[in-house]
Amino acid sequence: MTHIVVLGAGIGGMSAAYELRGTLGSGPDITVVGEGDRFSFTPSNPWVAVGWRKPADVEMPVAAYLAKKKIAFEGAGAEKVEPDANRIVLRDGRTLDYDYLVIATGPRLAFDEIPGLGPDGGFTQSICTTPHASTAWEAYQAFLQDPGPIVVGAAPGASCFGPAYEFAMILDRDLRKRKLRDKVPMTYVTPEPYIGHMGLGGVGDSKGLMETEFRQRHVHWITNAKITAVRDGEMEVAEVDEDGQPKKTHVLPFKYSMVLPAFTGVPAVRQGEGLCNPRGFILIDKHQRNPAYPNIYSLGVCVAIPPVEATPVPTGAPKTGFMIESMVIAVAQNIRADLKGEPATAEATWNAICLADMGDTGAAFVALPQFPPRNVTWAKVGYWVHLAKVAFEKYFMMKMKSGNTEPIYEKYVLKLLGITRTR
Repeated sequence: MTHIVVLGAGIGGMSAAYELRGTLGSGPDITVVGEGDRFSFTPSNPWVAVGWRKPADVEMPVAAYLAKKKIAFEGAGAEKVEPDANRIVLRDGRTLDYDYLVIATGPRLAFDEIPGLGPDGGFTQSICTTPHASTAWEAYQAFLQDPGPIVVGAAPGASCFGPAYEFAMILDRDLRKRKLRDKVPMTYVTPEPYIGHMGLGGVGDSKGLMETEFRQRHVHWITNAKITAVRDGEMEVAEVDEDGQPKKTHVLPFKYSMVLPAFTGVPAVRQGEGLCNPRGFILIDKHQRNPAYPNIYSLGVCVAIPPVEATPVPTGAPKTGFMIESMVIAVAQNIRADLKGEPATAEATWNAICLADMGDTGAAFVALPQFPPRNVTWAKVGYWVHLAKVAFEKYFMMKMKSGNTEPIYEKYVLKLLGITRTR
C-alpha cells in the first residue's frame, strides 16, 4: 500500500496530512513525523509572550486527533532524510520508508549567526516557538518589576517581519495598560530598507501606515540595520546606506529585547544533492515538487523562495498562512494525480495576506501575488483586524482538532477583506 510521510507537525504539516486524507480517501497510509507530541498555533505566540494567552490555549496533543482520520504519528523527530533510499531515519534510530514525502518542517532558527542572539545561551527573547514565547513571558514579568529600554526587531536575512511589528505594538499596548509606558524607551531594529517593507517591497501604503503607528506610539526605528553582536543589556547595530556601505554604528542599551532570527533549513533535510539550496531550503518546481526527487513535495516556511527584491541588508520573502494553505491544496492534488498516472497540474498561489494584531487595533497587509506587479496591494488598520485574528485563532484550533479541510483563508479571510479568490 502507498505510504505518504509528512515531515513536520506544525501548521503546514498538520494541514497537509488532513488535506491528503480528505483528497485521497482511506487508501494510502499517512504518517506525520513531529518533534514531540504537540501542535502549537504559532501566530498566537506574541500573545503568550505578554501573558495574554497561556501555552495550553494555543497547543494541543496531536496523536489522538490524527488517529481519528486514520493518520499515524511519530513524535521522535527526524534525524535525517535519505532521499536516494526513500527513507527517513528517526532520532531514536528507527527508519520509515515512504513512497511520497511531504516536507513541512518549518525553519531552523539561526540564532547562532549573531553572537549573543536568542534565548538559549543568548540575551534576547524569541516568539518563534511557544516554548520560546513562554520563556519570553517569564523574562517580561521580571522586566515589569524594573522597566527600562526595549529593543524589538529582526536580524539580517529575516523573512517574517509581521510578528516583530506585532510584538512591538503589543508591548506598547500592554505597557500602557500597566501605566508603565512612560518608563520604557522602545527601538525597532530591522534589515528592511524602510518601515513597512515587510520583505515584500512594501504593500500598498504600508510604509506610511507603519511609520504613523510608530510615531503615535513613540517607537523609534533603525532601518538598513545589521545586528552584529548582543551582550547582556547591550546590542551592537551597524546601519548601512542605500549602497550597503557603513553609515553609523549604534550601541543600544536594553533591559528587554525580542529579535526574530534569520531562518535556514533544518539539519534533517540537508541530505541528497539537489534537495536543498545552500541555506537548506527545499527546492521546488511550480507544482511544489522537488526537481531532483519527484516523489518529494514541500510546503511552508521550509521551501526556497527568492527575495522579492534586493535590499542593502539581506531580507527574505515571507510565507504567510494564505500561501501555505494554497501549497497544501496543490500538494494533495498533485499526489492524487501522480497516483492516477496523470501529470501534475495544480499550482499554489504566491499570494501574501498577513493579519497583524496591535493589541487595541490591527493591520492587514495584502499582496496578490506576492511578487510585483500585483493585482491587489493594500494595507489597512482597524480594530476589525484584531477581532479577525482572534476569530482565526479559535477557528484554526478547532480545524486542527476536527481534521476539517475547509480552506479558511479562501472562505473567511478573503471574504472579510472583500477580495475575490485568484487561485
